[in-house]
Amino acid sequence: MKLKKAIHAILSRSRVNSKKCLRFRKTNMIRQLLVLIFSLIVFTSPAHAWWNKDWEYRKAVTVDTTASGVNVSGPMGRTLVLIRLHSGNFTFTEALENGADIRIVDTDDKSPLPYHIEGFDAKTGIATIWVSVPTLNGGEKKQLWLYFGNANAKVGEDVAGSFDADYMAAYHFSEGPGVAPADKTANANAAQTAPPGVNDSGIIGRSARFPGQGAITIAASPSLAMAAGAPFTFSAWVKPDQLAGNQAIFARGPMVIGINGGAPYVALGGASTQASSAVKQADWSHISVVADGTTIKIYVNGIEAGAATAALPAIDGPILIGGADGAPFGGEIDEVRLSKVARPAAMILAMASAEGPSGKLVNVSESNEKQGSGGGVLGFILGKIHALDAFIIGLCMLLLGAAIWLMFTKIRDLNKADRTNSVFKKRFMEMHEELVPVADIKGIDPAEVAYIKASPLGRLYETGIDELLLRQKNRGVRPLSGEAVEAMRAAVDAIVVDENQKMDKWMVILTIAISGGPFIGLLGTVIGVMSTFGGVAMAGDVNVNAIAPGIAAALLATIAGMACAIPSLFGYNYINSRISAAADEMRVFVDRLITRLAEMQADAAETPPPYQIAAE
Repeated sequence: MKLKKAIHAILSRSRVNSKKCLRFRKTNMIRQLLVLIFSLIVFTSPAHAWWNKDWEYRKAVTVDTTASGVNVSGPMGRTLVLIRLHSGNFTFTEALENGADIRIVDTDDKSPLPYHIEGFDAKTGIATIWVSVPTLNGGEKKQLWLYFGNANAKVGEDVAGSFDADYMAAYHFSEGPGVAPADKTANANAAQTAPPGVNDSGIIGRSARFPGQGAITIAASPSLAMAAGAPFTFSAWVKPDQLAGNQAIFARGPMVIGINGGAPYVALGGASTQASSAVKQADWSHISVVADGTTIKIYVNGIEAGAATAALPAIDGPILIGGADGAPFGGEIDEVRLSKVARPAAMILAMASAEGPSGKLVNVSESNEKQGSGGGVLGFILGKIHALDAFIIGLCMLLLGAAIWLMFTKIRDLNKADRTNSVFKKRFMEMHEELVPVADIKGIDPAEVAYIKASPLGRLYETGIDELLLRQKNRGVRPLSGEAVEAMRAAVDAIVVDENQKMDKWMVILTIAISGGPFIGLLGTVIGVMSTFGGVAMAGDVNVNAIAPGIAAALLATIAGMACAIPSLFGYNYINSRISAAADEMRVFVDRLITRLAEMQADAAETPPPYQIAAE
């Protein structure tokens, strides 16, 4: 029999342990599943192998010629593409101060591409980088990789190699005031004269400024020769101060490209064509002229705006940019390029879209990828928080911490009050009409006496009993007057007020968190959004990837404010309801206590209570 019981006990324990083990396994599996889901959401794995282990970071750069970017069709071949970096899409503190560690790698994540940096300012958080994409076609998304984060890297840019062999000359006008523009191609067709002025905030970095006189002169050279019937492409960004009159942008021999009454035109001896509409005054416009041997076309902002049937004659001699005899130009010019081929229309549109304010062609990814790990979107957003936003988020979190501590303390105190009140009320009901001091209750031990005296109702009770005994000592056993009853009530009400103040103490922290938290967070968001748009305006890049990271980081301030306010609101309502219930209970108890003490005194006038007889 004993053996059967022992076996039964062992089997029972085994079943219990098996159930516990199963529950543990289920809990552990759920925990692991949640961790996996969280990891998949927050982190992204690198799609390709790492190009070079000496570089710590990289980010994806997408050249988008589909409908979601620049909707172009047809092959473009080797194309020069502008990448704009700013504090909204690039962490300058993780790269070298001069950008020497920047590298651009092709889609295969193996082949470095020729590139050069026109401007890189870590202090203002703005950079412009030109990269030569070897093959680009319309209707595709081509992903490149931008590597950075190598403290030992040497300058890796290749200025001349960034331009294909069909470029005759290219001018960024990135030089300082009084310096003649340099040709960025391998042809080295540097200008002989400097522009009259420069503007540090051109369409892409610096631009050349012309006050209506003083054109730039470029001497003739074999690489600038234009044979009869040969193809040719001219492109430039133009910002006229005024639209009236004839203003030459490019002039060489019989060929003049300019604006007349604001309408772009190209004149070639007897042949000419003019755009159907005018450009905007004091606004940047992309103007291109393409000659293919039989037709000359003019493009405005990447769209064909005029055409004429003509072929180029043989043209030689110096080139003038920014004015000509009888056609002075007033305004700014940037990014002038001359090619000895007819660039395809798709490339013209892509150039205008990539380099202009819209910036639809190139999208820089929101997150950095770190070597050996995925790029955390949340970590990237946190890295974009401005110092003032970080302070505001920290303030909200500090306020939330104070609110949580207060809620925990108040709920703990209220629970303790409920427990001690419950013990007291049980003793109070047992005494019926014979109320005595807590220490004189029959069968009570010192520990319970201390426990009851710690309760709010117990303190009210002790005060009422003390007031009654004081009157019995001074006036004897006789019925209480109305004034005496009110005096006793006032003494007990004073304890009620004291208990209410204890329960309400520091509750203002919750009200501050509820009302102030969202406004503090909103302030941080407004400041962050303002800073983001300011940086985007300075960089001249308005695509969604330029704006989204900064705004996402700014919204963390609002999230912090709401995270502070929402728990505080729920906690305040819960705690306040319990405080109100406790206050009501004390008020009702005071009425019962004073009424019963008055009745006891009236009865005692006829028959003294036992404890008073014992005292006598």
